[in-house]
Amino acid sequence: MITYFLLGVVIILLGIIIFLLLKREKIEKEDIENVILKIWNESGLNERIGELGLHAKEIKEAHKSIERMLRVPFERGSFGEIVLETILSDQLPPDMFGIRKKVLDGKIPDAYIKSTVGIICIDSKFPLENYRKMIESEDPKEKEIYKNNFLRDVKFHLEKIANDYVCPEKGSAGFAFAYIPSESVYWFLVNSAFEMLRDYVKKGVQVVSPLTLSHKIELIKAGVHAKKLSEEAERVNNAILELSREFEKIDKVWKTFYGTHLKNLVGKAEELDGAYKRLKEEFDKISKLSN
Repeated sequence: MITYFLLGVVIILLGIIIFLLLKREKIEKEDIENVILKIWNESGLNERIGELGLHAKEIKEAHKSIERMLRVPFERGSFGEIVLETILSDQLPPDMFGIRKKVLDGKIPDAYIKSTVGIICIDSKFPLENYRKMIESEDPKEKEIYKNNFLRDVKFHLEKIANDYVCPEKGSAGFAFAYIPSESVYWFLVNSAFEMLRDYVKKGVQVVSPLTLSHKIELIKAGVHAKKLSEEAERVNNAILELSREFEKIDKVWKTFYGTHLKNLVGKAEELDGAYKRLKEEFDKISKLSN
């Protein structure tokens, strides 16, 4: 960025000098120096270049700080955990995941997700030291040694995850995630150790990167939502069945009341009405005779 800025300044100065040459047949060295000095002072280029240099230094120091953080295993692990926590909190509600909490009889994974098939544990402390050495080395033989060491570290780590976090009898899902906070490392393993990754998938350990973990989280969410809908549908169905049973009881009582008691009551009412009418007729006759 600074290079482009300085290049622009040089082009402007050259343009001014060419303009002066075209306007005048002869130009003195002092004239050029005076023009350049005047432009330099009036435009504040000295201060601006100083500010750009300071910003460049700050960016360089920040880059070194990030690079050191990624090289130190503990800090690199912390960085990976922060990114992992951000992914989970962005995509899942708080009641669906946990960070560094005891599960499965006291085990403490870096994170876990509550799914329809059990607790899915996530380990983010991936061994990357030999991978870094492999990338930095310029010696082909050293690169091969570091590569083999890295793959050995990966296998050991995946075995530990399988033993610690894949235990359905204790409430876990039938698989766990080995989270790699680097897409480049993930694809290196996919291309260089596909058979090993496939073998550990069979043991219940799935290696994921930030991108692939996000996709898997969406599938897990879809499963949880589908289960909730299914449970809600089952509750509605149960409520309808209960209402049906209550209706059957009412229907039975109503049939007994209407078919027996109410009909009998209607019959008795008709008999009473007939007796009343006959009695009234007799009273009417007597009343006429007395008149």
